Amino acid sequence: MVKPIKIKNVKDIEAINRIVSQYPFDIWIHGKSGMADAKSILGMFILKLDEPLTLVVPDDADTNKLFKELDQYMHIF
Repeated sequence: MVKPIKIKNVKDIEAINRIVSQYPFDIWIHGKSGMADAKSILGMFILKLDEPLTLVVPDDADTNKLFKELDQYMHIF
């Protein structure tokens, strides 16, 4: 499953990393500059935050709670 996500700054990276680290399935963030394991805070720092980013999770994962916790980052204005 692929969903757009907006990360504005280091504070957002830390908050997203803290949330996704609680889940047993793989969670990735993809951008034009590359892709990063969202559970790796160092990996997330390779992303360019001024480009469109997408959150990628397995299609069979139960994502309801995850998406509720990430709601403020999932709304692209």
